[in-house]
Amino acid sequence: MTASGKSDPPLRRSLGQHHLRRAASASPAVDFLEVSGRTVIEIGPGGGVLTRLLLERGASRVIACELDPSWAFALRRRLADRRIRLAVGDACDLAYERAPAAARIAGNLPYNVATRIVSRVLERAPVGLRAAFLVQREVADRLTAAPGDGAYGAMTVLTQTRAAARRLAVVMPGSFVPPPAVTSAFVGLERIAPPIDEEEWPDFKALVRTAFTRRRKTLLNNLAAVMERPAAAAAISTLGLPPMIRAEALGLDEFVELFRVC
Repeated sequence: MTASGKSDPPLRRSLGQHHLRRAASASPAVDFLEVSGRTVIEIGPGGGVLTRLLLERGASRVIACELDPSWAFALRRRLADRRIRLAVGDACDLAYERAPAAARIAGNLPYNVATRIVSRVLERAPVGLRAAFLVQREVADRLTAAPGDGAYGAMTVLTQTRAAARRLAVVMPGSFVPPPAVTSAFVGLERIAPPIDEEEWPDFKALVRTAFTRRRKTLLNNLAAVMERPAAAAAISTLGLPPMIRAEALGLDEFVELFRVC
């Protein structure tokens, strides 16, 4: 099944529209989501390839949020299924906190807003909810990296504070209409209870981002830019870490411990 036909609206580069050609590309993501009998919120359904697969796998309802009204109309014309609910609007503005934990979220995300949408979902969606997103492979690598990996950074730590993350499948440019200039990947996320209280989240986020401000600098030097150097050194020593350690060597548990002593 292909993503577009002669009567379909044009794809708009400004909206980052790269539609999947075939459902097989999304199969690993739908396997992860286990959608049978569940409500699925789909972000950017586009040509409906993923939408159709979700329905075929037994989703009880698909709430499809499409920013482009012309493609929302095209999807309605293509898939006359009573289980589809179409919403024309920006997925960045959805009230993810209202989604039940048993729901699922899926989407082929535009590259320019992918990290923003992922962050909003993880900060607002309830514990237990699963999501699978198609993003630029570089972003997927950052979301799923381990300490010491080249892709490991602030985005990794902040994501894994709120979700168990894993890469599900790589999707090559030829799997899209039109083909993007980069390789993509599906990433699976399952919301977990964070080790940080909600009221502490802004401060924890600031600490993590500060720790990775300059990757070539030590953790001490980065922290010393926003707090007294002796206090930063004492915090690192309290954790039993070497003074020359860099942020990319710390796991999530160590960042939580560092936050507690700073």
